[in-house]
Amino acid sequence: QLESVPGAQASLAVLAKVELRVSCKHLLDRDTLNKSDPCVLLLMQCQGQWTEVDRSEVIKSNLNPVFAKIFTVDYYFEEVQKLRFEVYDSHGHAGVGTHDDDFLGGMECTVGQVSAGARGSCSPAPAPAPRGSRADGPSRTPLQIVAQKRVTKPLFLKYGKFAGKSTITVISEEISGNNGYVELAFRAKKLDDKDLFSKSDPFLEIYRIDDDGSEQLVYRTEVVKNNLSPVWEPFKVSLNSLCSCEEQRKLRCVVWDYDSRGKHDFIGEFFTTFEEMQKAMGENKVQWDCLNPKYKLKKRNYKNSGVVVLLDLKIHRVYSFLDYIMGGCQIHFTVAIDFTASNGDPRNSCSLHYINPYQPNEYLKALVAVGEICQDYDSDKKFSALGFGARIPPKYEVRGGAAACAGPGIQGVVESYQSCLPKIQLYGPTNVAPIISKVARVAADEERTKEASQYFILLILTDGVVTDMADTREAIVRASYLPMSIIIVGVGNADFTDMQILDGDDGVLRSPKGEPVLRDIVQFVPFREFKNASPTALAKCVLAEVPKQVVEYYSYKAFPPRCPQAETPDSSLGSPQ
Repeated sequence: QLESVPGAQASLAVLAKVELRVSCKHLLDRDTLNKSDPCVLLLMQCQGQWTEVDRSEVIKSNLNPVFAKIFTVDYYFEEVQKLRFEVYDSHGHAGVGTHDDDFLGGMECTVGQVSAGARGSCSPAPAPAPRGSRADGPSRTPLQIVAQKRVTKPLFLKYGKFAGKSTITVISEEISGNNGYVELAFRAKKLDDKDLFSKSDPFLEIYRIDDDGSEQLVYRTEVVKNNLSPVWEPFKVSLNSLCSCEEQRKLRCVVWDYDSRGKHDFIGEFFTTFEEMQKAMGENKVQWDCLNPKYKLKKRNYKNSGVVVLLDLKIHRVYSFLDYIMGGCQIHFTVAIDFTASNGDPRNSCSLHYINPYQPNEYLKALVAVGEICQDYDSDKKFSALGFGARIPPKYEVRGGAAACAGPGIQGVVESYQSCLPKIQLYGPTNVAPIISKVARVAADEERTKEASQYFILLILTDGVVTDMADTREAIVRASYLPMSIIIVGVGNADFTDMQILDGDDGVLRSPKGEPVLRDIVQFVPFREFKNASPTALAKCVLAEVPKQVVEYYSYKAFPPRCPQAETPDSSLGSPQ
């Protein structure tokens, strides 16, 4: 029985480890007398350099290898972690070469894409060239693999050439140090009586036996006075504490007769595993003999010192961010850009909206830094681009939240932004409540599905303090009950002190009527604090809280992750024309 846990801990959502299992089919045959002896290398990009982090075993003479090696990588939502899989033909004692002649094909992606899973088609991209020629590799079209857990893609040789019909399959799975807790309820029957003038006062202890043979106390029940058939209160314990999340780990359960002086009398014990407990519940064989080893040796007809019965077992799953992503939850990204007059005339080089062909302005830098992360989690990549504070032709009326459905990916948003600047008149005011309410209406429609299928991120880029602060606070409080998060980036050199009110880090944000937010969903940062930093620094700062916010919302609503959609075997394959 699986149940969601309200208030799941944020630490589970921010960082996880992902296991990657790799297999290939129809590899090229590089050997003359035998088939290729493939090995797959995993590389990760760090500071622009590709570094090999691990490699699989070599599988002899096999063009359809299933590698036993499991690659493990750390997963951070707020970072772009680029991965590269390269398959080579090994040459016996000479090992795995990295020359063109040994290269069987490659595929490039990110950890987020391996973890986010595509629902739509993905155009095949040229694979990395073998290691000797990496510098001339073209840019990649993102490949997506986590929500699906399993994705198959073509392998490419140098310069985007298909490696015949070769394909690579990557299966991803999250591994977590803490994936929930269990609720247990025990009772005992016909325990030995250890007291002279009354019945025993029994309590139960459960110990986990670690790999070194040592025992760690997991739980101690209350004492039930004067009772040989006690019923102990149900209790909860984390699976990590109970069995280190290893269901076959041995457990020692001991029943004592309580003594107020601390010299408790041993009644009996039994050994089991969490796996056995679950099986016993399923087969309705939920009791163990409580044995005293001394009595068993001395008494020929000794049967037991009573029995212990498992009355109930419930597994409460603490879902993580990756659980929801792997279950098919899509992250929808909307950007809202400030077109008020305080930005300055876009034709003037001093304007915050000035388009310099050699140096992107702050709006573009912030947009790309955040959007490049989010696009990996949206299958159709059709982002909404909103504007506020501008007068729109032909009547040049001020509209709050005029929308443009941008082209594919973050580049489509960039192009929409640049193309609209000559067509609008910067005006005012800086009202963002209509923007928040617009996205909230879409999120409210999603909430009614009662599924963890879509979550919304709104990025607001503004050059000043909002002029509708009261309405904005009200809109944020309403939005905190919906599947959405809000990121506000302050552009330029204005005094953004008042904007910190919207970020609940220093206290709980309240509506003008005093109603508090259900969740802290707003992150505000001034761009100038990251002006001289890399784009990844800004993305890490503003997106680090998103996994926590996603988990908090779905935990509050008690929505478990959806089951990943099954992928048809050839649904993601590209084939050479």
